Amino acid sequence: MTVIADSKRRVLMPGARPGDVFACEDEGNGHFLLVRLNKPAPPKKKTRAEIRKAIANSKMKFDMSWEELRQMTREP
Repeated sequence: MTVIADSKRRVLMPGARPGDVFACEDEGNGHFLLVRLNKPAPPKKKTRAEIRKAIANSKMKFDMSWEELRQMTREP
């Protein structure tokens, strides 16, 4: 198979789909290695119970009321 680069140095590859990502390595002597990279699977959504547990275990806990926090963060 032969492909020709256009004026913008693009090459049309059979089997490539829009959005595909390739790793290109120059192996020297005019040889290039293209490897299609797979998209990682999207992370699994957390359940409400998991979210509440994460919030409860968070290090960001305040032992003061909103009014005390407002007084600390406002300029006199």
